[in-house]
Amino acid sequence: MSTLMVYESMWGNTRAVAEAVADRLGEDVTVVEVSDAPARLPAGLDLLVVGGPTHAFSMTRAKTRRSAVEQGADPAHVERGIREWLDEVEVTDLVDVATFDTRIGGPMQHLPGSAAKAAGRHVRHHHVGRLVASESCYVDEGQGPLSAGELGRAQAWGESLAHRDRVGPGGGGGPDGAV
Repeated sequence: MSTLMVYESMWGNTRAVAEAVADRLGEDVTVVEVSDAPARLPAGLDLLVVGGPTHAFSMTRAKTRRSAVEQGADPAHVERGIREWLDEVEVTDLVDVATFDTRIGGPMQHLPGSAAKAAGRHVRHHHVGRLVASESCYVDEGQGPLSAGELGRAQAWGESLAHRDRVGPGGGGGPDGAV
């Protein structure tokens, strides 16, 4: 199975989740930071996994990325996030797509809004592919670290993606049927 993993990470937490998921997806996995993501999806791609941090209850925007940089995040990641990449990417074939995010856990984890869900809506709206799964991983605070056990959950999710049953047109969900 050929997989492309595109992630956006301001503090390194989303990158760590992307690497944990990719570790369980099989051998033919390309992992790229969104600034290096291809403008066109490769032909014959079986799975596209897209992940990013939740900012202001959704995918990042230039303004929220600038705010993160003002708080000490790497300034190299200000210009382009997964929102912009999904708006621009050219699709060659209909591909299965999974989305994930990192977001604040604990009492805050029940707040509405998720970069993974917003990315899933972009996938459908821009006809990038067939959304097959969506997942959130939690950080203890806005800048992290990841909450205890989250890398293990990410690996388990990656394994479930690698062994997923194909979902028919129109969507689907994660291993528990949720999107």
